[in-house]
Amino acid sequence: MNTITIAIGCDHAGFTMKSELLEVLREKGFQILDFGTHGTDSVDYPDFVHPVVKAILNGNAYMGIIMCGSGNGVAITANKYKGIRAALCWNEEIASLARLHNDANILALPVRFINLAQLHSIVGQFLNTPFEGGRHAGRVCKIDPEQD
Repeated sequence: MNTITIAIGCDHAGFTMKSELLEVLREKGFQILDFGTHGTDSVDYPDFVHPVVKAILNGNAYMGIIMCGSGNGVAITANKYKGIRAALCWNEEIASLARLHNDANILALPVRFINLAQLHSIVGQFLNTPFEGGRHAGRVCKIDPEQD
């Protein structure tokens, strides 16, 4: 049984794919924190990204998955937080590199540009790829500069 907790949030554009993904992740034994949305009525994506980020920062979730039409809005919102590295991924290779080289802790998905098969392969790649460390560790440390 997998004990990793994943926080998930999306806007109305991501609701259908999120619903599909939740079922698969639960079947694989992941613990899920679902921060919504819970329907297709128009909503504001930041309202569903902030709780995902906070769950990661306070240690209640190991990783996050966020979704909107283009993936840009959710990624921009998440990346406002120190310690968060949200990566917009639209294929397996980008997802793998986001984990290997950037130690991304949130996967941002552009649901209007991927299908269900791609959703599953991208998420699987992201969740199963470890951070490579090494020369990349120093670069990742430079992402959150100290403020004067």
